[in-house]
Amino acid sequence: MQEPDATMIFYEFCSQTDPGLLRDNNEDAVTFDDETRLAVLADGMGGYNAGEIAANMATTFIKTELMRWLSEVGKRAGAKEVKRAMEICVDNANRSIFNSANTNPQYAGMGTTLVFAIFQDSRVIVGHVGDSRGYLFRAGDLYQITRDHSLLQEQLDAGLITPEEAAVSLNKNLVTRALGVEDTVLLEVHEHALEADDIYLLCSDGLTDMVTDAQIAKILAVDEPLESRAKRLVDTANANGGRDNISVLLAHAHTSSKKRGFMSRLLGK
Repeated sequence: MQEPDATMIFYEFCSQTDPGLLRDNNEDAVTFDDETRLAVLADGMGGYNAGEIAANMATTFIKTELMRWLSEVGKRAGAKEVKRAMEICVDNANRSIFNSANTNPQYAGMGTTLVFAIFQDSRVIVGHVGDSRGYLFRAGDLYQITRDHSLLQEQLDAGLITPEEAAVSLNKNLVTRALGVEDTVLLEVHEHALEADDIYLLCSDGLTDMVTDAQIAKILAVDEPLESRAKRLVDTANANGGRDNISVLLAHAHTSSKKRGFMSRLLGK
């Protein structure tokens, strides 16, 4: 990928979340902050409402702590500092969820996957744990920029199954990393160069289990408001079965500031 130029980059954010067609409650959580250019998405797991609790704890904690740090440090923060701040926040959030799961019987076994991103003028830094994903849509092409922490991905990497077999596997949702499951968790962090008109997608597996990469790319390529594309992604997941909660968070890079509409201000807050 080419290095971005020095043009000032502005961002438009929006999110959509939906319980899907088969679940009574929504254990996904999604949030963003325009000022600090922070986007966070979590997909909870656990009995009763425990997964919902874990996901909300993760997104709330990470948003609050990183917003505070980013507001103080501002654009002075280098990539190394940002990555370290992300790791510290995830470690603290993990311990909080782990302690709650081990001190409250109703929350026993709860945990959450996580994907989040901090957007700067020349780069985006993405962190993830589990199988919630990050994608980059650039010039008509879709790139998956995170690699699932899952049993299925390990089987693929080892050559034990083919991508075709993976698509119909019963082990799709067996993650090998999640917040709250153990007292420590390893965050995977990557840095990516930004270009004007990039669209970054953060999503739960309720989207990617139901919608192919080709379908996602086709929807993101449509020249319509960002909120409409987010809604179309969710609607397509439901049209294809909607077997899980579905959450998407879109960040669109612009070279000129655009006034965001009412719905983009409302969603994800």
